[in-house]
Parts: sequence; C-alpha cells; structure tokens
Amino acid sequence: MNQAKTSPKILVFSTEKISDPAIDLAGLLKKHYPPTVYTINVPCSSAVKPKWILRAFEKGFDGVFIAGDGTDCAFSETCTENTGKIVAQTHELMKEKGLEPARLRMAAICSVCADPFVKHMKSFLEALSA
Repeated sequence: MNQAKTSPKILVFSTEKISDPAIDLAGLLKKHYPPTVYTINVPCSSAVKPKWILRAFEKGFDGVFIAGDGTDCAFSETCTENTGKIVAQTHELMKEKGLEPARLRMAAICSVCADPFVKHMKSFLEALSA
C-alpha cells in the first residue's frame, strides 16, 4: 500500500488588523499556499505567548509562523522588537525540549502583503519537508 507523504502542518499567528487582511487577500486573489496552513488571529503579534507556540508543537504542528505587525502596530511602537524577544525566548525553550528552532519563524506581513505571505508559507513548507 502506498502511503502519501502529508504536507507539514503550519500554525500562523496573524494579527487582526495587519496580517489577517493579507492572508484574506491571498485567498481572494487565488494565490496558492499549502492547505495545511492554519491561522489564529491575535490583536498584536507581541501578545503571542511562548507556551502557545510550544503547545502547537505538542498538538502536532510541524511549524509555527508569527506574522508580525512590523511598524504598523496600533498597540505598541516596539511591537516588532517585543515579538522578536518572544521568538528568541521560545527558540531557547525549544532547544531545551529538543525541538529544532528553525520550526519557528517570524516575519512582518502588512495588510497588502499577499504575495510575500504566500512566499513565506511555501518557503517554510519546503524547509519543514527537508
């Protein structure tokens, strides 16, 4: 019996006002990215908790992507910096748990960045599949 290899599952934490519209736009423009990408929206990317990321791995996700606000965040001028600190802290926790830090990525995705979002997802999928 042939067993087809399944695509890696990617959880995306996206922001309601900034990156969510880009993800929606990718769908409206019929841009293709892996169907195993799941999103959870949050008000601000710096609100993502390391324990949420680790829980995603425990639940079977192969990768976690944080679609950050960049400089457009309405909640904090230091959003990108704060989110970067969360990613760095989580990378350390992942190492302690024997998880490859490359399974967590972050990039700023603005509200019209449908193409960059799709490129990030395809690139992440390839890295996770290797």
